[in-house]
Amino acid sequence: MSLPQSKPVSTVAPVPVGAEVVSVQIVGQAGLRDAQDQVAEEVPVALIYNGEPHVVMMATPSELEDFAGGFSVTEGIVASLYEIEDLQIVALPQDAAHVGGGFEISMRIPAARAAALSQRQRNLQGRTGCGLCGAQTIAEAQRMPRRVPAATPVAAAAVRRALESLRQQQPINRATGATHAAAWATPDGAIVALREDVGRHNALDKLIGQLLATHVDLAAGFLVITSRASYEMVLKASMVGIALVVAVSAPTAYAIRIAEEAGITLVGFAQPERQVIYSCPGRLLASTPVLAR
Repeated sequence: MSLPQSKPVSTVAPVPVGAEVVSVQIVGQAGLRDAQDQVAEEVPVALIYNGEPHVVMMATPSELEDFAGGFSVTEGIVASLYEIEDLQIVALPQDAAHVGGGFEISMRIPAARAAALSQRQRNLQGRTGCGLCGAQTIAEAQRMPRRVPAATPVAAAAVRRALESLRQQQPINRATGATHAAAWATPDGAIVALREDVGRHNALDKLIGQLLATHVDLAAGFLVITSRASYEMVLKASMVGIALVVAVSAPTAYAIRIAEEAGITLVGFAQPERQVIYSCPGRLLASTPVLAR
């Protein structure tokens, strides 16, 4: 479920949205040969609220409306998607020297929300691996999580089912080997929504934007992420009431503390045959004891 170290170079498969084909040279035992490869796209995406630039994120250019909505909610800019009164996405042209390009997403939000956002003085460039994009002080970086409501317990067998089907539902990563995924599974483990991006938190924002837009019951199901469970991933989950987070990779100590405060069941090192519970274990049910790492 983690990002692969290498992938076969081939153009047989169709190119998914969010990837592009480039020419490469391959060195092997038979010598040097020309080939083509699919790589993930990564472009600047500017988020603008009420005409004021807020932040520029490097992201995979797919499902950008979901990204804008999810980011706005999980960052506390708006309380719900209903407060986004208008949303426009504009593709910016790129010149012959590959300068420029990207997307601007302009949103109209209530004046009180825009005033509060202005006070936060967040207007800078975010990077692919950045989890605290825009935070200028330690206090801003350490936002308190929201306590999640009661949620439907999930059996370990359902987590196994979701993990077993996860890789097959990542078209961009299958083509490029370069993207993370965030997926939503029903209580029986069926994955019903998935979003990909070069940034792990971007993938999660895209998924949350989709789930909120389609009115999914976030108390009935669980989140699966292909990345590590870092602080901001757990915080974003708490902002929308997700009570069970399953990460393929490791959690951080801070993420575990945030999960405890929010009442989130945090599972790490998740593989079909084995999962490690780091916080609030009562929500994940196992017919046999869950092994410690």
